[in-house]
Amino acid sequence: MNNHQLLSYETHGNCRVITDRSYTLGDGIMHAMIFATELRASQAHYPIFFCKDNETGTFYPAALFGFEQGENLYLENNTWSASYVPMIVERHPFLIGFKSQDGAADANRAPVVSIDMDSPRVSRENGRRLFNDDGQPSEFLGQSVQLLDAIHRGHSDNKGFIEVLLRYDLLESCTMDIGLVDGTQRKLLGYYTINESKLRELSGDILTLLHAGNYLERIYMVVASLSNMGTLIEKKNTRLQPDRH
Repeated sequence: MNNHQLLSYETHGNCRVITDRSYTLGDGIMHAMIFATELRASQAHYPIFFCKDNETGTFYPAALFGFEQGENLYLENNTWSASYVPMIVERHPFLIGFKSQDGAADANRAPVVSIDMDSPRVSRENGRRLFNDDGQPSEFLGQSVQLLDAIHRGHSDNKGFIEVLLRYDLLESCTMDIGLVDGTQRKLLGYYTINESKLRELSGDILTLLHAGNYLERIYMVVASLSNMGTLIEKKNTRLQPDRH
């Protein structure tokens, strides 16, 4: 279970955060949510699809890292091989909590920084310091708070992006059968992508509206990102036959 605590110098003054990348540190994930504001950086490295939250029914864009649960093909020798790591991955072990103000309604709760003390990234001996000797937040913690703020705002950006895609029926489910070098196959199920046929049928007026809202560029970034599927398959094939090259 998670052990989320409101971050403070009094409680966490001697805590550090390990920023290495590895399976043991929790980076063995098949995909991760990304935000509309990081589509440009993400599409250069990852295939981008859309997932549907089983509990809420809402869609969100996601970067694909592997072909089966717990697999991250971008982890190589305990490093992340892509130069951009999505924000939702980068933020661990921090998260945004919400603290009620005296007499405030739930909708007006103030965002606060929490830390998951059960995360393998939290250490007393190794990693980046959270606080300086004078009790002030370290540079690393300051950067982490900025990241959390970007994520907080990113959820709103995603909501607007998804609303536009649904309004114009631009999402479609997709199933992919992936043949690998050892003769086996992997099947991707439960993902959604841009319906390019519907996109081509949009009127000029709608395309102008999408462009004005910065949505058209984002749509084409998602489409362009699918060219990274070949790279991801090659990474998988290399793992299956590491001496094939």
